[in-house]
Amino acid sequence: MRLLAIVLALLPLAAHAQCSGRNLIAASSPAARSALQAAADSVPFATGNLWHATRGALHITLVGTYHLDDPRHAATVAALAPDLASAKTLLVEAGPDEVAALKADLAANPTRLMHQGPTLPETLTQADWARLTTAVTERGLPTFLVANMQPWYVSTLLAIPACLFDGTAMSDGLDQQLMRVASAAGLPIVALEPFDTLFTMFNAMPQEDQIEMLLETLATTGALEDDMAQTLADSYFAGQNWLFWEFSRQQALDQPGADPARVARLFALIEDLLMTRRNRAWLPVIEAQAAKGPLVVAFGALHLAGETGVLNLLARNGWTVTAW
Repeated sequence: MRLLAIVLALLPLAAHAQCSGRNLIAASSPAARSALQAAADSVPFATGNLWHATRGALHITLVGTYHLDDPRHAATVAALAPDLASAKTLLVEAGPDEVAALKADLAANPTRLMHQGPTLPETLTQADWARLTTAVTERGLPTFLVANMQPWYVSTLLAIPACLFDGTAMSDGLDQQLMRVASAAGLPIVALEPFDTLFTMFNAMPQEDQIEMLLETLATTGALEDDMAQTLADSYFAGQNWLFWEFSRQQALDQPGADPARVARLFALIEDLLMTRRNRAWLPVIEAQAAKGPLVVAFGALHLAGETGVLNLLARNGWTVTAW
């Protein structure tokens, strides 16, 4: 469910249970919840994590995933067991080969995540750098290292709440659990995209846009982190992923001094970069694998919904898409 799935899969994460927050959507006023729900419901396929798509004799099981560990994944894995047993392939964002390739690439090119221009303390205001210093220190990261990192990568680090970032355990999200089942059964695991896709996309992003994304992420660190983590998890397990996306947009608009035009531009940029472009690139991969036999495809749940979500793209290509 987090926006940078491949990178997050390689980061050390503790169990979700270590966060103790409240659901901010549930705590909001009825009017605010109604407005958020209306915005979420305005896009196609807004609700649900598990879907089927058929076209003639072809069949795809689509799974929207949450990339962090949670005991509630057990029920989903059990429900998907028959689909995995009959599938010819499990298609995921990053399979074992891609994770290994990414690790090897980072080991061979340790400066890949480093920015060659002005450092973050030179680029940010003194106040923003102070906030960033606090946030990364809470995550056990050395500020001298962060100062020279690519801004987009710092954003991915801040996207993980400090309550999850203690370095004691690797993520065991739904993607990883499904791959473990597939590996045990000898089911081939194929990746939707090359291992360096996100690096290529983000490194092409102008530096000023990376800084804006970093500041937007920084705005939700601190006191609200546990609450945001809880809200995210609750939204996912309720199948309300686009509701959380709209909530995140509203949170950005509610920040002191927020510029609505800037927020709209930034959210459109992130949606295009991380979802729309990848969804469109994934569609021929999904259809090619489905032509070989029953397919299970699992990817971050935010990729499901919307005009350019995977489900709507399939529907436009003649697939009949139905929720479980």
